[in-house]
This record gives sequence, C-alpha cells and structure tokens, in this order.
Amino acid sequence: MSVSGNERDVREEVREHYARAALAVRDVSTGVGCGCGDGCGCGDGESLEAGPFGAGLYEAAERAGLPDDAVLASLGCGNPTAVAELREGETVLDLGSGGGIDVLLSARRVGPTGRAYGLDMTDEMLVLARDNAARAGATNVEFLKGYMEDVPLPGAAVDVVISNCVVNLSTDKARVFAEMLRVLRPGGRVGVSDVVADDGLTAGERAERGSHAGCIAGALSFAEYREGLVRAGFVDVELEPTHEVADRMYSAIVRARKPGGPT
Repeated sequence: MSVSGNERDVREEVREHYARAALAVRDVSTGVGCGCGDGCGCGDGESLEAGPFGAGLYEAAERAGLPDDAVLASLGCGNPTAVAELREGETVLDLGSGGGIDVLLSARRVGPTGRAYGLDMTDEMLVLARDNAARAGATNVEFLKGYMEDVPLPGAAVDVVISNCVVNLSTDKARVFAEMLRVLRPGGRVGVSDVVADDGLTAGERAERGSHAGCIAGALSFAEYREGLVRAGFVDVELEPTHEVADRMYSAIVRARKPGGPT
C-alpha cells in the first residue's frame, strides 16, 4: 500500500506520540498517567478519573485483574468491548490495540473457544501489549504489527471489529472502512468508539480544537462517518454520541454490520 508524503508525516507523528505514551507507562518516574503531554488519553494526567479519555471509562470490575500497565496505557474515548456485545466463541479484531486493554477484555468475553487479535503499528505499544497479555495469562490473544489501512489477516477472518479512538487517526478512512468489511465474515459487525465532529464544523474548525495525534483534527463528522461506512458496503449503520471531548466534538458509539450471514 503506497502512501503520500503528507500521510507518512501524519503517520509518523501519530507513531511517535504513542511510542512516547508506551514508554512513559513503563517509566515509574512519570507516575500515574499516560505521560504524552497533550492529546488523546492524557486529559489532566489522572487516568483513572472520570473524563473524556482513558481508563476511567471502564467499570472498576472490568479493570480488576488486568495488569496495571494495561490500565495506565488506556488512551481511548470509550469502551468498545461493551459496545460490540461480544459473545462466547467469537473472533475479534481490535484496530489500534495500544497497550492491549480492549484485547484482554475481549479475550475474557469470548472465552477459551474465541480469539482476540490486536493490531498496532507502534513497536513500543506491541511490546507493552504482549507483556500485559503474558502477565494476564491470556492464551487466546495475538498482537499483530501493521496498519489499519492494510490489515495482515485474510478476508472473512473475524466476527467483530472493534476500535477505541483510533479510526480518527487515519488519513485514509475509506481504506480503513474497506478493510473492516474485508476481514469480517458475512453478518459480522463493527463496534467502535471514536471521536466524531458536529456536522456543522469544518475541517479547519476541527483542527483548531486539537491535534491529529490528539484524536481531534482528523475526526470525521457524523454525516461523513455514516456515509463512509455505507459507501464501503456496511448496513445498519448507527452513530450515538456519548460525551463531549472538545467543543462540538464527541465520543460516539459506532455500530454497523456486514451484509449476509445466517438469516
């Protein structure tokens, strides 16, 4: 997959941002918090406090039993494992899996007969996630290196695609939506948490509210998101805002389904 110079620049900005976050989690001198300065998941640096990003968006019972590093590395804007309503025996793919919290929670929900894949482009996050999986004793998980625009899995490989505040980071969201559809089995579903902009905000106004790596500048509007999924081939598309993360920009639950499957 070829990318333009601008896409490479944005991708490198995002990679560096989350590499710093992963390293900060492992650096005890940083204390609690993602340590990435500003942007997605950092907020006020209190990652377990209620806020627009981070581990506070998960119930305490869900966080219980997870490695501390998996919780501290949570930089998302929602809880996609709950959104997706995962079932025993399903195969799940998490796009932009970071420190692995959503993969580990997915692995719990699908049980030993299911499987949870995590995909990330950042080596530092992959090291962190694999260590967290080992600490958690999770044997039904696998972390893959790659890009969400070019998923290293065959077609029709998974039942569910989840993602937590990551699709907005891509500069080619049409390609991401196409890859979601490709890897899903007929009847498979999407359960995503993402930052979505008010339909009245221009791209420039979104950029004024935050950086691309901070999950703000690259966000689609509600209409754009819905249109992109429909154009890719999804049906039953739903977007539901949950809380505001910036002025007229929201964390939203995104659901969709690939046509086909049992009737």
